[in-house]
Amino acid sequence: MEGGGRPSAAQAALLAASSALTALLYSVYRHKARVARGLEGARRVRLDGDLRAVLLEAPGRCVPYAVIEGVVRSVKETLSSQFVENCKGVIQRLTLQEHKMVWNRTTHLWNDYEKIIHQRTNTTLFDLVPPEDGSGVTVRVMKPLDAAELSLETVYEKFHPSVQSFTDVIGHYISGERPKGIQETEQMLKVGTALTGVGELVLDNATIKLQPPKQGMPYYLSAMDFESLLHKQESNARFWKILTVVFGFTTCAILFFILRKQYRHHQERRHLKQMQDEFRQAQERLMREMNVEGGEPLKNACVVCLSNTKSCVFLECGHVCSCNECYQALPEPKRCPICRQAISRVVPLYNS
Repeated sequence: MEGGGRPSAAQAALLAASSALTALLYSVYRHKARVARGLEGARRVRLDGDLRAVLLEAPGRCVPYAVIEGVVRSVKETLSSQFVENCKGVIQRLTLQEHKMVWNRTTHLWNDYEKIIHQRTNTTLFDLVPPEDGSGVTVRVMKPLDAAELSLETVYEKFHPSVQSFTDVIGHYISGERPKGIQETEQMLKVGTALTGVGELVLDNATIKLQPPKQGMPYYLSAMDFESLLHKQESNARFWKILTVVFGFTTCAILFFILRKQYRHHQERRHLKQMQDEFRQAQERLMREMNVEGGEPLKNACVVCLSNTKSCVFLECGHVCSCNECYQALPEPKRCPICRQAISRVVPLYNS
């Protein structure tokens, strides 16, 4: 603690940082909890012949947040894999990723480094249809790349190692970068994949569309079933809640430590003032008694015994308040009776 009982700059900064981090974690937790509650309250509809009637009865022919499960089917043409025969899909993502080792001058270690140097995503219109395609009801999926939890299946993956000459190796050690190679990956959302869609379900003329919701809730296209998706979001919210509680307790502990220090400092100052008042009252009482008895008041009296003359200079505080006998009687560690500062050495005082 600094002078006057105020917290130090480090303590104040620590309290401010901990409070800000707790507030940030709480904000993230509230968002995750709102997402989980919204997902739990989403209306589950079946992809069957009654779906069109459900939307006709809904206000504005729209269900703001609905859950629907179906199987992927392309509308017109499908996308073919560039590397795997007879592999058809509706979303295709080709990625080239560079792998290399980078020298860290701080830790003096080689660290793995990955960087996407090229990525291309191709899409085509697709619908969700019932697993048993007999009802003729389809749901057109809009803006699938905006959806969270969109899991694409890796259908091809190959690593092309770098070919290096001896001169290249020396140059790489000098530059601090050692290329390892290029990884080529192809991911696809294949035709026939079972998907769980969560979003706004709307009847637009004769087409039923699943699109991102307008209330700010997440848009999902997941290969998991709805129960697994809900459990994942609830677990995510629970994790952020635990982090918020932990850092909240840390903030409370720091605040309690600072307040306890301030309280102890206040108690010490109060006790010192009380002792000074008692010394002053005792000295005044002694002088009054000496005046009543006709005696001469003792000048420069010791503040402890009020009978002997002050004969000690306390260092480093510089107070002259005690006789040698009372100084010897002070308990260890010896402290000045006036300011309670530790006495490092004593200088005798000689009165002429």
